[in-house]
Amino acid sequence: MPINDCSVAGKPREQTAALFINLNNTRSRLFAPGWKSMCILTGKHALISLFLSCFRNTYRMIEQDDFDINTRLHTIVRGEDEAAMVESVGLALVKLPDVLNRLKPDIMIVHGDRFDALALATSAALMNIRILHIEGGEVSGTIDDSIRHAITKLAHYHVCCTRSAEQHLISMCEDHDRILLAGCPSYDKLLSAKNKDYMSIIRMWLGDDVKSKDYIVALQHPVTTDIKHSIKMFELTLDALISFNKRTLVLFPNIDAGSKEMVRVMRKKGIEHHPNFRAVKHVPFDQFIQLVAHAGCMIGNSSCGVREVGAFGTPVINLGTRQIGRETGENVLHVRDADTQDKILQALHLQFGKQYPCSKIYGDGNAVPRILKFLKSIDLQEPLQKKFCFPPVKENISQDIDHILETLSALAVDLGGTNLRVAIVSMKGEIVKKYTQFNPKTYEERINLILQMCVEAAAEAVKLNCRILGVGISTGGRVNPREGIVLHSTKLIQEWNSVDLRTPLSDTLHLPVWVDNDGNCAALAERKFGQGKGLENFVTLITGTGIGGGIIHQHELIHGSSFCAAELGHLVVSLDGPDCSCGSHGCIEAYASGMALQREAKKLHDEDLLLVEGMSVPKDEAVSAVHLIQAAKLGNVKAQSILRTAGTALGLGVVNILHTINPSLVILSGVLASHYIHIVKDVIRQQALSSVQDVDVVVSDLVDPALLGAASMVLDYTTRRIC
Repeated sequence: MPINDCSVAGKPREQTAALFINLNNTRSRLFAPGWKSMCILTGKHALISLFLSCFRNTYRMIEQDDFDINTRLHTIVRGEDEAAMVESVGLALVKLPDVLNRLKPDIMIVHGDRFDALALATSAALMNIRILHIEGGEVSGTIDDSIRHAITKLAHYHVCCTRSAEQHLISMCEDHDRILLAGCPSYDKLLSAKNKDYMSIIRMWLGDDVKSKDYIVALQHPVTTDIKHSIKMFELTLDALISFNKRTLVLFPNIDAGSKEMVRVMRKKGIEHHPNFRAVKHVPFDQFIQLVAHAGCMIGNSSCGVREVGAFGTPVINLGTRQIGRETGENVLHVRDADTQDKILQALHLQFGKQYPCSKIYGDGNAVPRILKFLKSIDLQEPLQKKFCFPPVKENISQDIDHILETLSALAVDLGGTNLRVAIVSMKGEIVKKYTQFNPKTYEERINLILQMCVEAAAEAVKLNCRILGVGISTGGRVNPREGIVLHSTKLIQEWNSVDLRTPLSDTLHLPVWVDNDGNCAALAERKFGQGKGLENFVTLITGTGIGGGIIHQHELIHGSSFCAAELGHLVVSLDGPDCSCGSHGCIEAYASGMALQREAKKLHDEDLLLVEGMSVPKDEAVSAVHLIQAAKLGNVKAQSILRTAGTALGLGVVNILHTINPSLVILSGVLASHYIHIVKDVIRQQALSSVQDVDVVVSDLVDPALLGAASMVLDYTTRRIC
């Protein structure tokens, strides 16, 4: 499928690929190796193909891929203004009936939202030809929206790229049985594009002295609903690029109304002869992929920037409103009111040279087989008349195994002191499959095992009909979630300071990656799946090997100025208490953690005061908190006293939290929570102010809060960034 709105490989969006398919031939295949446009083939050649506006010799590119083109129609009226666009549609409507009568196609595939695509869809609909529309349901921000939705109403079958687009189609009363959520076919090629010799491509187009990530790709088109403003914005963009003083590849605009004036602006400023600029009309697709993948930034208003470039994590500056309605990855910075040179220049300084996680919003590299299966399922004997669904169908109605509509899921990673766990988690919080290994002691072994387990889980997800949206990682220690870096780890996880987790996972899996502290992840799990769901303010306390926590305030997770918020285990509850692993003493963790209970259990065992009747500790088994709890249950008074002291310390910490944060709920999570809950409530009744004594304290009912919290970072993430 073409790079949208982009003059690439001579195949700009001005050229609409309309393919007529005879499904009686069963040897159909999808996609030629070097051709991005959507097509259905029989054997080696296209049965029948129609191309409008063979602009810049597009047809030659198709012939080079060994396709036979049955008919060529030249329909674009020169003039590059509104009237020329209308005349081009009219000319196509005049010429198309003869071609359609001669070819008698079974199905016409129409891609996108260009004005000439509207002529194709109109002709086919009026001549009772089935239409399959690709990329319907999306929202951009120009006249293309109206054209796209008009084609949707004419089309009989729909292939969309995102979940939001699918929901838009359903809301437009389209039949859910005729909608396929496939992803964008261009991503099939983008995510598999590899070219070790990309530097030769960069040098060929930008010069021998240019380095990777040290140049800009600029691609800007006229906005037909506000031509005057879009030309002014283009002029400001060029001024900003000149001031920014980086080598820039500028592609000519498309042929929409206003493009002629934009070209005049380029020539007025001498862009074609400026030493820092290379102005070109088109670039071969395989080379364009490498150019945007290794650019320091892409700027303009092409949908190529907000859609396809996200596959590489290249920074993008989206100017104006032409694409403002589209879903975007975090690599896109919107400059909606690009009305000053300084504003555009500031955006260049913010974005240039950054590297973002790869985005799979528009596809996961498996669109083509889904579309092919969908096409084969079409029954040419069913009635041609469209059926509209009033009112809109219920949620998730399109989850149809026959169309390979997978369960939206996340890969969740929980990095604990003992075990490393990876799970596939569905949108509903169901753990579809879980993998567990011992956590290695060294950095190299640990990072390699994480990558291996995630790759295996991602492969298994395909077999389980799950679509992985991203990776969430829960780990002990202090974490910078913005950069995906573990700043300082706990003593339980060795060689785990200043570790970048996001980059290796994102590069390996081509997925966005989120990282946070295990306590914060537990709070996120409660907010999405547990007892904190719908609450504005609550606190989660994890009682395990250590003591951690997370704070939700006004529905948002609190990280603090140095990512140290909610280190609740290190609240001091005694000035002369036992030593803590943090270097202080008297912390909650020094009393109530699994490590603290193990310490006390060993002391009792060494003094022969731990075991009671009905208890034994094998010689090859280390004494642990489990034995202390068992002894307390069997009536060991000293063990019971230790647990009461631990619970009291935790209770005092909860009282301090109630007095400081005043949440509406406190959730105790982890393996020790049920042993402490009653003691904590007693301490609150005795020590807390009357105004907070009614705050409820509950035990979490989530089995794997760390994994669920890691998954929720992926499932809840919103990608829109506004400047």
